[in-house]
Amino acid sequence: MADVPTTWQPRLAAKARLRWDNVEKRHMLVFPEAALLLNETAVAILKLCDGERTLEQIVDTLAQQFAGTDRSLIDNEVVELLTRLQTRGLLDS
Repeated sequence: MADVPTTWQPRLAAKARLRWDNVEKRHMLVFPEAALLLNETAVAILKLCDGERTLEQIVDTLAQQFAGTDRSLIDNEVVELLTRLQTRGLLDS
């Protein structure tokens, strides 16, 4: 996992909410300045970001959920998404 510690326990920041959008028929990450439409993978990742699971546990859970997908690919996608969201202040550690 890149330069992110496997013990990191990410969770959504208080200002960010995972919401279902009835118009778009998909999940969105909403926050004061804007909203992000999320794909199925991003939703699966964010639903596991409860501040209790470590990064490694999140990747392990997704590897089981998406059996047949290369674990290193899952690892890279999780780290990339969470790093981008943390940079935007949408995750707490």
